Amino acid sequence: VQLQASGGGLVQAGGSLRLSCVASGFTSDYYYIGWFRQAPGKEREWVSEITISRSDGSTYYADSVKGRFTISRDNAKNTVYLQMNNLNSEDTAVYYCARSISGWPSIDPAEYDYWGQGTQVTVSS
Repeated sequence: VQLQASGGGLVQAGGSLRLSCVASGFTSDYYYIGWFRQAPGKEREWVSEITISRSDGSTYYADSVKGRFTISRDNAKNTVYLQMNNLNSEDTAVYYCARSISGWPSIDPAEYDYWGQGTQVTVSS
């Protein structure tokens, strides 16, 4: 089981980035993929998540990113995307994708069992 996150970079305030999370080796047909971020000196923060199942693709967002970030999935590519628009300096962090099989959407990192390696997003003002 593996998650591979990519797509981070340096962007000016107001700009956009799209993060990707490629999943491999999963056998469960119902789970969640979440995006978290961690800024220096701060705790890991839940950003968004999406339900991965044949019949449910529900999405969830933290208030701080609602209306600016969009999470989506491409089942054929086993990939979850996080489109980030109108970025600001507070979005600067290492972004991680992770999998949860808890059975419900969760903002608690402890509910996630597999994590990607993280990708750095830096927003310059």
